Amino acid sequence: MSASYLLVITTCPDIASAKQLATALVAAKVAACVQLYPQVESVYIWEGEVCHSSEVAMHIKCMADNYDVIEKIVIDLHPYEVPELIATPITQGLPNYLHWIKETSQS
Repeated sequence: MSASYLLVITTCPDIASAKQLATALVAAKVAACVQLYPQVESVYIWEGEVCHSSEVAMHIKCMADNYDVIEKIVIDLHPYEVPELIATPITQGLPNYLHWIKETSQS
């Protein structure tokens, strides 16, 4: 695989903000696909307190070259003060699917 692909993960507090963010990423052609997983339960510590939140998990498939633009869009549109934003390399995948990611997102 000559190109570098990423799976970027974030969460949003509700489906409306998740759809807005997903649409912005795909429309900007920095993500080929964003999958939304409504109603995941997150347990975390924020400002010294254990918190429980119902959130929408998001999986963003993209080229590694687009990460900086994705980060900027997430920071600009995300309602959280410190949004989760984690990127992991895609080291293997169906070649035709990876080609589709490359063709549908700028790199």
